Amino acid sequence: MKLTCLVDNAVLQYTPFWGEHGLSVLVDTPEGRMLFDTGASGTVLLHNMEAAEVDPESIQALALSHGHRDHTGGLAAFLERRPGLPIYAHPDVLRERFSRRDAEMRAVGMPVYRSPEPPQEGGMRAIGMTIPPEDLRRRADLRLSPEPQEILPGVWTTGEVTHRTEPEGRSPYHFVRGEAGWAMDPYRDDMSLILETSRGLALLCGCCHAGLLNTLAHVERVFGRPVVAVFGGTHLISADADHLERVRQRLQELPLRRVSPSHCTGETAFHFLLQALGPKMVRPFPAGAQVDLEALE
Repeated sequence: MKLTCLVDNAVLQYTPFWGEHGLSVLVDTPEGRMLFDTGASGTVLLHNMEAAEVDPESIQALALSHGHRDHTGGLAAFLERRPGLPIYAHPDVLRERFSRRDAEMRAVGMPVYRSPEPPQEGGMRAIGMTIPPEDLRRRADLRLSPEPQEILPGVWTTGEVTHRTEPEGRSPYHFVRGEAGWAMDPYRDDMSLILETSRGLALLCGCCHAGLLNTLAHVERVFGRPVVAVFGGTHLISADADHLERVRQRLQELPLRRVSPSHCTGETAFHFLLQALGPKMVRPFPAGAQVDLEALE
């Protein structure tokens, strides 16, 4: 079983891959191949697939970690190349998402995901999926469930992370439409992938808005096996020192062989984990990188 990072904020040096604020990972198994998320744009996704010599028609399924545009922005372009694709996600993935962080994001040089519609009341801008739900149902085979789903043999969605006793990967700028107006995004659709290997379970996260520690506890409770590797976005970018220390303690309790946090992890959190767990275990996973899960040291 092999992972190839197709889209990430960072790019493997001296390669033809492009980077953007987003995430997409190719999962190759003996029984087939699938995509996890589609990055923020079809331009970068399709370019990087070509750079990795991945034919879109070879993809048998797609899983979406959640509905934000930096994980679903390449979906429309990809479905042009692979219509009728089975898509696995939480039902809430179709929910509208909004942000009012434009000014703050511009101030620190982060990308602002524009929608063709003008801002909503209160300066809200759409940051959810660009494909209307009815169009997506027409163009793809939607398989939406809050429960774990097996996509390929040995590859599962985690299902909804319902128990969240530890801090979540939240942003104060993310909103949804509630019954009484704007409400904080509950991130109910946030899910990760579980990959069954001979060494144990590998956890592939999209953004981990549900919280890394909550997700790890959910996996242990539902799947009943230890997590030996963690890849992808962990949304520790806003974690304080106490939470990072709690993450370190929990990770050191696991029989981990690899931790490769990317995308929304943040440089502070990455270097904290690198110093705490060591360079043999903590390694980057930029666009263009490949990992053989059965060969982890």
